[in-house]
Amino acid sequence: MVDAFAGTWKLVDSKNFDDYMKSVGVGFATRQVANMTKPTTIIEINGDTITIKTQSTFKNTEISFKLGVEFNETTADDRKVKSIVTLDGGKLVHVQKWDGQESTLVRELVDGKLILTLTHGSVVCTRTYEKEA
Repeated sequence: MVDAFAGTWKLVDSKNFDDYMKSVGVGFATRQVANMTKPTTIIEINGDTITIKTQSTFKNTEISFKLGVEFNETTADDRKVKSIVTLDGGKLVHVQKWDGQESTLVRELVDGKLILTLTHGSVVCTRTYEKEA
C-alpha cells in the first residue's frame, strides 16, 4: 500500500500554507520565501524504511523512518520535533510533537494526486502534488 506513494511529486496547489506556518511559529521573512517556493517531494521506499526528501530553492530536507517508530526530526523551519508516521486506511499520518504542541501531516492519494493536509490547532492547510512522469 505504501508503495503507491513512491515517486517524485511536484507542488501544484497550496491553500492556507501561510496561516499554517504562522500557527506553528514561523517568522514573517521565512514565510514569505516559503510561500513563493514550489517544492518537489521525493518518496523512496526501501524495505521497511521510508525516505521523504523535500527539495526547493529555499531548503532541502530529508527524513527516513519506519512506520510506527518514533524519530527525531528537524523541520524545514528548524523546529526540533518528535515524529511518528503510521499508515491509517491508506493514508500516511505523520504526527510532530514539540514544546507541548502537536501538528499532523496527512499524505493521501486522491485521483492520482498526492494530497498533503497540514493541521495545527484549528488551522488546516492543503497542498496538492502531481506525480512527475
